[in-house]
Amino acid sequence: MAASLIRQIRCISHVSSPRRVVVTGLGVVSPLRTGTELVWQNILKGKCGIVALQGDEYSKLPCRVAGIIPSDDEKVSKALSKSNLKSMAPATCLALVATAEALADANWMPESNIDKESTGVAIGMGMIDLKDVCDTNDALKLGYNKVSPFFVPRILPNMAAGHISIKYGFRGPNHSVSTACATGAHSIGDAFRFIRNGDADVMVCGGAEACISPLAIAGFCRLRALSTSFNDDPVKASRPFDKKRDGFVMGEGAAILVLEEYEHALQRNAKMYAEILGYGLSGDAAHITAPRDDGSGAVLSMSRALRDAGIDKHDITYINAHATSTPVGDGIEATAIKNLFKDHSSNIQISSTKGAHGHLLGAAGNLEALFTTLACYHGVLPPTINLEEPVDDLNYVSNTSRSWEAQKRIALKNSFGFGGTNATLCIGQV
Repeated sequence: MAASLIRQIRCISHVSSPRRVVVTGLGVVSPLRTGTELVWQNILKGKCGIVALQGDEYSKLPCRVAGIIPSDDEKVSKALSKSNLKSMAPATCLALVATAEALADANWMPESNIDKESTGVAIGMGMIDLKDVCDTNDALKLGYNKVSPFFVPRILPNMAAGHISIKYGFRGPNHSVSTACATGAHSIGDAFRFIRNGDADVMVCGGAEACISPLAIAGFCRLRALSTSFNDDPVKASRPFDKKRDGFVMGEGAAILVLEEYEHALQRNAKMYAEILGYGLSGDAAHITAPRDDGSGAVLSMSRALRDAGIDKHDITYINAHATSTPVGDGIEATAIKNLFKDHSSNIQISSTKGAHGHLLGAAGNLEALFTTLACYHGVLPPTINLEEPVDDLNYVSNTSRSWEAQKRIALKNSFGFGGTNATLCIGQV
């Protein structure tokens, strides 16, 4: 009865003022190791998780580097057990590891029905595991009975959200996004709106990706999207905003954020890392893989996030860029920043952490939103490693971390995907 009354009061208060949404838990599995604090420290130290791809199947491909989760990671090895992989895709297994950390960090393990019903999940995936598809096709050639009954559930992009909902009994919104490289940011943005609109009090959100395989590498190479000039020096391959950039580097991992309605978090004395202030989306409507030359799609996305947050553009002092290290994309994003912020663009510090971990595709926006959240919390900006000759004169955080001095720390996090889909999150200090 009391819980029901509290929810009614919250709904009434929502009519008069939007519900605030804060980040109360974080969890990470990445090429820079597993565990938020360790990964954050590795990012600040400028470490790199990009390595050479081993095996004959990669030896004749133009790109032979990727951001791989270290093979000696015990938590990941346990999660990727044969029994788990029988019914789950590798990306789902990684999402479960990151979710366990995020929920423990948030100290949110609800037992009551009312709490479970007000907790939702929004976790996406950019690509299915192509190796699973190839292996299953080979199995079919041997006979119908060789096809696993779990094959279809394994490759559905919403299964990470489904498994997490089932494991923890969360019965709020059960949602999945698959918008290529904008997946992670869209997942967080949608979860933010679910809470703000009163559909949930807590959301477990983010993305997971584990699709590195010879076929995936070959496919992106045929698009001329991947780096091919640094096969002998993998740590130099991903270099956002640098003049020598020649393509992105595929990465794998998962990052999960626990979002929570502000009063709900306050009542239980939860730690608040940062606040999600706004969310903007747009479409380029131009090309399947390339953004508009003038950056207008990114401008729309960023300006809509600012409008949604009620934030003046002059209050932004940091942008965590999408910048993947591609010759075309990085320059257009820089153009978009200049076009939107005009003279203020020189006051905005900009970085892309993809130099350290590669491009996690559907898990990129959420991993980088997590780093943006930690930057707001600690007042330290993560660096763009391998940035030796910047593409232009914007204020890049090059190679070493930097103190973030501002009256109130407010940032934008950009994510853009194939098909011309764009997402921007506005994240600020609580």
